[in-house]
Amino acid sequence: MKAVRIHEHGGVEKLKYEEAPEPKISPDEVLIQVKSCALNHIDIFIREGLPGIKIPFPHILGCDISGVVADVGDGVRNVKAGNEVLVSPGVTCGRCLECLSGRDNDCREYQILGAYKIDGGYAEYVKVPGVNVIPKPGDLSFDEAASIPLVFLTAWHMLVTQAQLKVGEDVLILAGGSGVGSAGIQIAKMIGARVIATASTEEKLEKAKALGADDLIHYTQADFAQEVKRLTHKKGVEVVFENTGQETWEKSILSLARRGRLVTCGATTGYQAMTDLRYLYSKNLVLYGSFMGSKGDLLHLLKFFEKGKLKPVVDQVFPLKEAGKAQQRMEDRKQFGKLVLEVS
Repeated sequence: MKAVRIHEHGGVEKLKYEEAPEPKISPDEVLIQVKSCALNHIDIFIREGLPGIKIPFPHILGCDISGVVADVGDGVRNVKAGNEVLVSPGVTCGRCLECLSGRDNDCREYQILGAYKIDGGYAEYVKVPGVNVIPKPGDLSFDEAASIPLVFLTAWHMLVTQAQLKVGEDVLILAGGSGVGSAGIQIAKMIGARVIATASTEEKLEKAKALGADDLIHYTQADFAQEVKRLTHKKGVEVVFENTGQETWEKSILSLARRGRLVTCGATTGYQAMTDLRYLYSKNLVLYGSFMGSKGDLLHLLKFFEKGKLKPVVDQVFPLKEAGKAQQRMEDRKQFGKLVLEVS
């Protein structure tokens, strides 16, 4: 089969379009003919290499996958060959307390497809556990279906499970043009919150508005913390949706109202964030970490795509062999929503 693999860490030039062995499935696994695979920042992190984490080479990236079931292990009952599906990106043990309690994203053996040890979807075929295979919702295209799992699951867990965003609250969505940011705008608006979104260009701000953002902040031209105070008459927001890390952290804290909640899922601009503890305790602030979401969360939120209340946001589609161009567009922060590789 054709695949894009890395044989060592480095820049986009390390992505090699080449022949690779077709995966062999075990009784509890499903072989999927990949139609589309969406990109995520974790693809870049793994390609570049993370301190202290070793991966086996050659390695295939990609966790957001949609396609057609090609073969099914003897122990799998939930899908059949020919089914059009998408894939839940988190692979877990399935037997620990967290997994059996519906908190599988807290499993100590949690892994993401295409990251660390498990090959992903930058290939014509991928094998995944049968429990990770989900019917493709409604009339969505494969490109659209691949654009859902990681970012919408992450945003749902952040806003619904962790921060428990409520109707009428003010929420600040940072990096509204990112995949997770564009998902966060939609989910927050569906809940009934007032959405304040940031982005780096006027074009991205207009797209954020089209998704439901009520107020917009061009963060390269204005101090977003000061703008939040202006827009909320000095109150601040009840929830900050933080997904960038070091560059925005201090201002995110300053943007919170009393008893506000900050929920964070990532650190694309760096991990060493400064926190002035005086604001934390004097304003009774709450900080939430949020990692992925459960398979149950994904099944629940997919219902809103079937009802048309949420929609995937596809920025641009590339053929598999141009994975390097797609990743470069992500590194340059040019996209609004998801970048997708069309495989077959």
